[in-house]
Amino acid sequence: METGTGTAVGMGVRALPASPNWYSSRCSDASSDGRLFGRARGRRDLGVRELIGHTDRISGFAFCHCPGQSSLCASSSDDGSVKIWDSGTLSPVLEYSLHQNPISALHWSPLVKDLIVSGDEKGVIVCYWHNRSDSQQFFPEPRTVFCLTCSPHHENLVAIGYKDGMVVIIDISRKREVVHRLRGHEDEIHCLAWCPVPGEERLPAWQDELQEECKVPNGELTQDTASKKGCYLASGSKDQTIRIWSCTRGRSVMTLKLPPTKRRGGAVDPAVKERIWLTVHWPAGHPTEIVSSGFGGELLLWNLTQPGKRKWTLLGSSEGQNHSRIVFNLSFVKHQDRELLFSISMDRDVKCWDLSTLDCSWTMPSLGGFVYSLAFSPVDTGCLAIGVGDSMIRVWNTLSVNNIYDVKTFWQSIKSKVTALSWHPTKEGSLAFGTDDGKVGIFDTFAKNKPPQISSTYHKKTVYTLAWGPPTPPLISGEESEQPSVTLYSCAGEGIVFQHNPWKLNGEANDINKVIRDTNSIKHKLPARTEVSWKPDGKLLALGNEDGSIEIFQAPNLKLLCTIQQHHKLINAIRWHHEHGTQPELSYLIASGSINATIYVHNLKNVVENPLTITDPFRTLAGHTAKITSLSWSPHHEGRLVSACYDGTAQVWDVMKEEPLCNYRGHQGRLLSVQWSPVDSDCVYTGADDFSVHKWHISKQEHTRPPQGKKSIELEKKRSIQPKVKAKKKKKPAGKSPGKQDANDTMNGDDSMKEMLLEENGVSDHEGEKEAQEAEDTSSSACDYSSFSLPKPSVTQKAAPVKKESPKERPTPDASLKKRKPRSILPFSTLMDHRSKEEMHQDCLRLAACLKTKDNNEDVSPDLKDCIHLGLFTDRDSLHKMIDMEGKHHLENGHAELFQQLMLWKGDMKGVLQAAAERGELTDQLVAMSPMVGYQAWVWTVEAFAKQLCFQEQYVKAASHLLSIHKVYEAIELLKVNNFYREAIVMAKARLRPEDPVLKDLYTSWAALLEKDGHYAMAAKCYLGASSPYDAVKVLSKKGDVTSLKTAAELALISGEEELSATLSLRCAQDLLLSRNWVGAQEVLQQHKTLFGQRLVFCLNELLCRCLSERNPCERKSPVPPCYHSWELNREASFFDMVTEVWQNVLGMDTTEQATSAQEQLRRIEHPPSTSNTHPKQVLFHISHDLALAALSCHLGTWDEAVKSILGAVTRSFDAGNFTLMQELCSIVLPEGCDDLRDKLDSTNSQSMDACRSLEGFMAYRLLYDLWWNPPKDCLVPKCETQSDSRTDCVDVVDRQSKLKGCQVLLSEEMAALQNTQRDIAEVQETLAEMIRQHQQQRNNLQENTDGNTQGSNLEQSSETESDKPCSDNEAKQPVTLPELTKQLLKAKQKLAEFPDNLKVFPFPDVLECCLVLLHLGSQCPPELQEEALALLRKHGDAAVHKKAGRSFLT
Repeated sequence: METGTGTAVGMGVRALPASPNWYSSRCSDASSDGRLFGRARGRRDLGVRELIGHTDRISGFAFCHCPGQSSLCASSSDDGSVKIWDSGTLSPVLEYSLHQNPISALHWSPLVKDLIVSGDEKGVIVCYWHNRSDSQQFFPEPRTVFCLTCSPHHENLVAIGYKDGMVVIIDISRKREVVHRLRGHEDEIHCLAWCPVPGEERLPAWQDELQEECKVPNGELTQDTASKKGCYLASGSKDQTIRIWSCTRGRSVMTLKLPPTKRRGGAVDPAVKERIWLTVHWPAGHPTEIVSSGFGGELLLWNLTQPGKRKWTLLGSSEGQNHSRIVFNLSFVKHQDRELLFSISMDRDVKCWDLSTLDCSWTMPSLGGFVYSLAFSPVDTGCLAIGVGDSMIRVWNTLSVNNIYDVKTFWQSIKSKVTALSWHPTKEGSLAFGTDDGKVGIFDTFAKNKPPQISSTYHKKTVYTLAWGPPTPPLISGEESEQPSVTLYSCAGEGIVFQHNPWKLNGEANDINKVIRDTNSIKHKLPARTEVSWKPDGKLLALGNEDGSIEIFQAPNLKLLCTIQQHHKLINAIRWHHEHGTQPELSYLIASGSINATIYVHNLKNVVENPLTITDPFRTLAGHTAKITSLSWSPHHEGRLVSACYDGTAQVWDVMKEEPLCNYRGHQGRLLSVQWSPVDSDCVYTGADDFSVHKWHISKQEHTRPPQGKKSIELEKKRSIQPKVKAKKKKKPAGKSPGKQDANDTMNGDDSMKEMLLEENGVSDHEGEKEAQEAEDTSSSACDYSSFSLPKPSVTQKAAPVKKESPKERPTPDASLKKRKPRSILPFSTLMDHRSKEEMHQDCLRLAACLKTKDNNEDVSPDLKDCIHLGLFTDRDSLHKMIDMEGKHHLENGHAELFQQLMLWKGDMKGVLQAAAERGELTDQLVAMSPMVGYQAWVWTVEAFAKQLCFQEQYVKAASHLLSIHKVYEAIELLKVNNFYREAIVMAKARLRPEDPVLKDLYTSWAALLEKDGHYAMAAKCYLGASSPYDAVKVLSKKGDVTSLKTAAELALISGEEELSATLSLRCAQDLLLSRNWVGAQEVLQQHKTLFGQRLVFCLNELLCRCLSERNPCERKSPVPPCYHSWELNREASFFDMVTEVWQNVLGMDTTEQATSAQEQLRRIEHPPSTSNTHPKQVLFHISHDLALAALSCHLGTWDEAVKSILGAVTRSFDAGNFTLMQELCSIVLPEGCDDLRDKLDSTNSQSMDACRSLEGFMAYRLLYDLWWNPPKDCLVPKCETQSDSRTDCVDVVDRQSKLKGCQVLLSEEMAALQNTQRDIAEVQETLAEMIRQHQQQRNNLQENTDGNTQGSNLEQSSETESDKPCSDNEAKQPVTLPELTKQLLKAKQKLAEFPDNLKVFPFPDVLECCLVLLHLGSQCPPELQEEALALLRKHGDAAVHKKAGRSFLT
């Protein structure tokens, strides 16, 4: 965690700090006074001003924004703890650990000064009031919390965002805490931001979403109070949308979709797929503006009041101002009347934006890995190259005046930690680099975005050092003009130094060991090289070795001059003194550092003249307590050296006096690199494993020597906070940086970066480097450190030098990690050869005697039979006996595989195979060996092994073995029988002819199985594979859902099954109709010409539904929104004209032939009559079919047909019991009544006239009920005795009476008689049916003692029991017998036959029902109508129901 706006780490120190954490909803914050900006880094809180204490990854950081407490801040960690800090004193105030799981979100309440709210990965929310050490836990949802934020207007409200996209607002003062569950996002909630201004005044752009609402759900608040009390909340999600939520309504009021902005000024490897991170910030005082991150690192300012789709503006006007990678956090500060915004990004830059200009004010780079290498350019003074473990090189112009952080970043083609750097001695901008995966390359730092040249020769392990030096053979064999003046030497973890030709990096590099061998005639093995350093004049080369020796060679042929045997551990650093001093002999000084803590300086002036081995140093610099990692001579002084050490300090030495001058302790980690400034003699740059580079001044340091004793122990403790790696629970791989490597590609176990690639993250060199590398690769920010846990620092921890052996020296493995020793194949004889000395001597004597007798052709000495183990040293027979005995031992101990090996050695393979087959112990190894015995034996063994595998249920393996002996059909059958169809098909297709019937059989068998299990799509694929597309279509349509039917129809069409395709398309369209998707239905139907008529019906259905929904918008609300076509409709025309117009314009019904053909198509389809149980949508569809026929008849001028079709539609709605639908239908189709229609009919056609009369009857029926249900106003409201009122009432009554006269058509005498007869028939049939039902019931009950003679009486009894029931008017009926009923039925049917046929063809409303309605209307009904109705009722109202209903009128 870093705090600070400046760059001070200590006295006079400038730093490139560590990167903030990535993928955290709140990893940075700014204090309310604008003086401090803090961010969470890694597991420790490190940086410009460090707060050190956490032992696990920091997941959140927040300042207290309450007045007077701006120095307090809080941080949360994956270890479940929250710490509160005082950023003024850099000390912890308190710590609490109430979470059991890693904390994922944290916020300090802006209203309650001591309230901190945190949430963890299991969904637990903890509220902690630190002044009174009180806490409360909430568990609103069992989901992973991603972010949370406290309301700035209401102290009890907290908004929480979850990983699955839900947002919840809780009230921490209530027991049932959830206020709202806001659903809408589909993925992780990355950030939540409350509107800085309370209230929910509507903004112009939001009107469209809110206009439907007139009041709050549940009626809790009116709109006025809502706008005063509520507050808006913004959320940013991984689903690429920002939503604005209303807290009073509990719903989304605006959704902003992230625009696909073009990345500007960014350079990112296109191969690296970044996940999106959408953070939002609602700046104080800007209630209508929101800042959010974009896709590629851009920041967007959204104006919420702006109309139209584009509401955003990009921040950063010029090229390169934007971040080049995704942005994680935004923090707002008001500083000296300027509104500033800090942003943190994956590109490791911290940027400060001015909201008034939308420009970037400054950029501060940061580092995301260990700083392995520092190098100052010898040509471009002050240009410092920094090699970092985040797979990037920084080039820092330290002399820049305008921008103290003038840093360029190079990342192309690196993809691994940068472990070594070296500038070309004369060519400006040419920078060589080496990486952790063995790559060597050269960047041109002046060519922007240009990838480097990469050497085609890779090292096998980490590159330790790079050095430019004169060419050596074989590069100096040709002419000088063809050679480069300097070549590049690289040394790496496998112990080899390569010489690369910078002009031909794609050529092969040379191993200089070859030249050294040839020149010095060396036959023995050369030591592994760990360091290479050329004397600045290019005459001498120093090579440091793994065994601690340093060898000095003379250019150009690399003649060995001397060996320095001083260090006894791996050499980490060798540096030659510069040549520009007043004492030329000093240029022969060479300083070296190793894993030992002592630095030795040797003077090689005399050695060059007299080659020898040196064992005494010129100067010894002692004081460090851990390994030396880097050295640098001062270019401004003579004999002054600075060293970087694992003890966490840098030390400046006066070499000639062997005196320590100054010790720098500003880093929080182990130092890895050091460089003396070439321009400032008082200034040194150091890099460490705390992810930072420090520039510090020698004169301003208070310490003179490295820490010893207690101080050193404290430093060790401080660093021991770094965690041990645990390999469990790797999370968020999405956070990988471009340099993310597989651990296996990096430091291979004990060959770490010279022990400088270190005990990264506190892992010892041999204990966990791969994991450590992985952790550091992605850097603090690049991965989620939830994969690490930390032990508490142990008090007994040793401070002294880390006595690790060199990684290049094989370490003694931990006892628990020892490999298990393989079991001996000859345990008995081995045991016998490890007995006492006396017994061994006895063996020698026996063996000698035995061999002697053998030479004399005598029998073997009888003594040897007891010493079978001596068969190893005598003849073959004895050896066979020994082998048999050893084999017997193995079998007894259950080690069959060792017995088999011995038998193989003996040559008795056949017996082994038979025995193994009998016991079911055949193995792959035995099968592989079986061909030794012969072809037949091999075949037999494979078959036996296949049977054995079948018993073990390893059918696929068994089939593969059968295949190896060419039993293809058997193998396929084996797989098929055991339901391994997929494998069987692969085998059959690969091995058999395409027309082989076995293949088709496999497909069809598998398809049948899949079909049975309900896997229809897969079954269809099988049928297609078997060339049975018809079956594929059938099985695909089985499921019957829309998508399956649609696919089946398309498949049938492709396969040429047009009729089947049309049937399925129609089914699919009808299903789409049920979900009100007319657009989809038309798309499905339009593929088939044969369904043109149906298209017309669907089109009419859509128009009818639209008309109905427009007439009654409230009644016809459906949970599924309709999907209509956007057709232009002629609303002024009649319904049929409007329909015909759409048919012609949209569906292309241009010709009479088309209309006639469609009419014929539709006539062929007959729908069953509707009942009250028919589904309303189906009724409507059948009505649409009738109306489509009517519309076609109108279009073709056949009005007689039209009237029948219209009547069909009306009666269908009547039969379905949907009177309202019938009313609407009449109003839509015949708004003016039937008069126009009657005029167009052929009056000679009695059938059409009868149909018309029936239609008129139903129109009148509808009108009659309309008048009855809507009585005149005077019936509802008490009349005032004013003239005007009585006049209007008078008009109303007159109007109603004239309408009622139109109902005269209903009072038809002959229709009343007909209906009465039909009713009689129905009644008799009903009685008969009931009689038969009861008779069957009795017969079932009395089945055991049923007699044939009693049947007649039973029937009569049943009719009597039936007639015993009281009738509706409480008068008992006389018993009725079966013959009487039959007589009644015959009589009624004869009466029915007497009515003319034209009356029976078309339905008509119930006449007696209409009479009753007219009588009920009373005074509204004209008297003559009343009389007519009464007469009909008296004449035909014999039925009980009519007598009861008309009793009041008839008495």
